[in-house]
Amino acid sequence: MTESATNEQQPWWSRAVFYQVYPRSFADSDGDGVGDLDGVTARLDHLQRLGVDAIWLNPVTVSPMADHGYDVADPRDVDPLFGGIDALDRLVEAAHDLGIKITMDLVPNHTSSAHPWFQAALASSPGSEQRARYLFRDGSGQDGLHPPNNWVSVFGGPAWTRVVEADGNPGQWYLHLFDSEQPDLNWDNPEVFDDLEKTLRFWLERGVDGFRIDVAHGMSKPADLPDMTSAENKLLSDTERDPRFNHAGVHDIHRGIRAVLDDYRDAVAVGEVWVYDNAEFAAYLRPDELHLGFNFRLVRAAFDAGEIHDAIENSLAAVALQNATPTWTLSNHDVEREVTRYGGGPVGLARAKAMALVMLALPGAVFVYNGEELGLPNVELPDEVLQDPVWLRSGGTERGRDGCRVPMPWSGEAPPFGFSESADTWLPIPPEWSELTVQKQSADDGSTLAFFTTALRLRRERTEFDGWSVEWLDSAPDTLAFRLPGGLSCVLNAGTEPAELPDGELLFASAPLVAGALPPDAAAWLV
Repeated sequence: MTESATNEQQPWWSRAVFYQVYPRSFADSDGDGVGDLDGVTARLDHLQRLGVDAIWLNPVTVSPMADHGYDVADPRDVDPLFGGIDALDRLVEAAHDLGIKITMDLVPNHTSSAHPWFQAALASSPGSEQRARYLFRDGSGQDGLHPPNNWVSVFGGPAWTRVVEADGNPGQWYLHLFDSEQPDLNWDNPEVFDDLEKTLRFWLERGVDGFRIDVAHGMSKPADLPDMTSAENKLLSDTERDPRFNHAGVHDIHRGIRAVLDDYRDAVAVGEVWVYDNAEFAAYLRPDELHLGFNFRLVRAAFDAGEIHDAIENSLAAVALQNATPTWTLSNHDVEREVTRYGGGPVGLARAKAMALVMLALPGAVFVYNGEELGLPNVELPDEVLQDPVWLRSGGTERGRDGCRVPMPWSGEAPPFGFSESADTWLPIPPEWSELTVQKQSADDGSTLAFFTTALRLRRERTEFDGWSVEWLDSAPDTLAFRLPGGLSCVLNAGTEPAELPDGELLFASAPLVAGALPPDAAAWLV
């Protein structure tokens, strides 16, 4: 994005703070131990005080919940678990009254196995129109005993499941890059896009402001479904071509999605793009494709000045190839929370706050995951409560993502901390979170919540954050420093000794200075 662009010319999302709400873990309004949409509406005051611009809702559409909503059985209705479609309408209206946008998760790569389409496919015969909506194939080997190729599921195990045909005999196999209850759609079938367009327009007509597109580098598959050269259990292999993802045909799908969104003023498409090559990542951000692409480079960087510098530099270089808007995030519902990732305890929290200042100083849009503003760590949950399909499909060898999805603590001295009227929450909340509740932190000017609220206010109000480029400044080993065109400087000390600050007036810091120097595991803003 060019430096000459004025704030008035920029779309609302270009510098937005998106707050990710994992609905089942945010707030429970009906006492069943699972968060819901009326719970989100009831807590909008928290988000208004925090100062966010938009909410990204994880899936709330009708689902058997095999993957907590990412297995969609009806993409144009809201699951009763979350309060039904009227609850979403109430949330959209209330959020808009406060000036907060609402974006929803869109899951186009696959459906639930309970979707009427897939049930019809199971009931039909090989070669039928019903099966042509998915990727059914004959097996390999004698009597089709083996899967059609060697693809693995991101959640572990093979990416193929064999069905029993109407005559009771073993039959074809169907592809599922995730859980077996999430069959992949066949995007070479025009009926699939036609249905997605109905879904897009359905929600946009109800006032939704855009979508976060799940697995946006998926959907399209090579026609011959070639074997993987190595069975990497990842979203996308870092080092070699993975035929499961990032196929060239996906860009036609995104152009189709963009054409629909262009009919709605200010609607935004944010893609989950696990692609590491800069040119290939940038291709998703061409003017007729995604507005924003999730950038996971900061998530993947260790708390190391060199790695963080490279992540920022690489990210800016990637979007510059299409003059697109950068995005930044430190956590989400799929990765370990940054407090734990950076070392845990007081050190992990200090580093997480420092990285928050780095992220918020960078040009573009940022994504904050619910609980990040409270400094929540990951939770070591007992085996018997784990629910993630990663845990189940790996036979208990991979713990999965439940530890970063524990419900929010709102008030009180003991679980469930105001999250629900029921103590039997869908995942248990640790008693030690009594010190981390919104209530307690709201009354403490030195809390992590107060820190985030101040940082977001300064980012929103100060003109020194203006500009779309970063100028790197000379700094000591194990530190990094950069300046924005508007005049803000950001310094991070990832070393073990206090670091001298560049010239300027201190605007904000993640920790008190030590004799005028920035302590280790801290960051500062100067103007």
